[in-house]
Amino acid sequence: MPNLLTLIRIFLVPLLVAALVQQRFRLYWGSTLLVANDFFAVLVFLAAAATDLLDGYLARRWKQVTTVGMLLDPIADKLLISAALISLVEIRLLPAWLVILIISREFAVSGLRSIAAAEGFTIAAGELGKSKMLFQVAAVTLVMLSIRWPELRPYALGAMWAVVIFALASAIDYFRKFWRKVDTSIKLRRRHELIMMERQKRRLQKAAKNREVPSQAGGAASIRRSG
Repeated sequence: MPNLLTLIRIFLVPLLVAALVQQRFRLYWGSTLLVANDFFAVLVFLAAAATDLLDGYLARRWKQVTTVGMLLDPIADKLLISAALISLVEIRLLPAWLVILIISREFAVSGLRSIAAAEGFTIAAGELGKSKMLFQVAAVTLVMLSIRWPELRPYALGAMWAVVIFALASAIDYFRKFWRKVDTSIKLRRRHELIMMERQKRRLQKAAKNREVPSQAGGAASIRRSG
């Protein structure tokens, strides 16, 4: 069930992008307008963000914390936030450089997670990372609401600056905690591989010498017989 909620969050991403980018998107019941694209985008975004809170709670409550879930959950979060931010740049509600800074942080942490996974480590979300996600949800929601209420724009931009600060702080925290551990693991593995290669090389050299000794002895015996 927790992993299913994570997959639902991923599948909501295209719907969110469509609601934000398609400015004429409307939902009607007959001739009655039910919801415009801006409110629909907010609803989809908040529903997707709610699955993030719910899947973590259920995973802990039902003791279904798995490696797949720990790896898939951050990916779903990054897809959701990145899609929302890029769409907001497309409709000119956020500066591109700010979004690039946030998404670059996500790629850096994802790269660290991939390297750690290859070395047998699983990096779970830390406290700063969880706080960063909450700030991102609040800030993106404010930016979306500013489509309808422009007076919210200064508060939305202030919240996005808070997201940048938390994003950089959490990235530094991740690298501080895990980079040395991952780097040490890689060095030890490579050292072990070099030792094994050196041992294999010595065994081959020893086997080659053992093959040469009998052949030389056989050659000396044939010379004595001929003499």
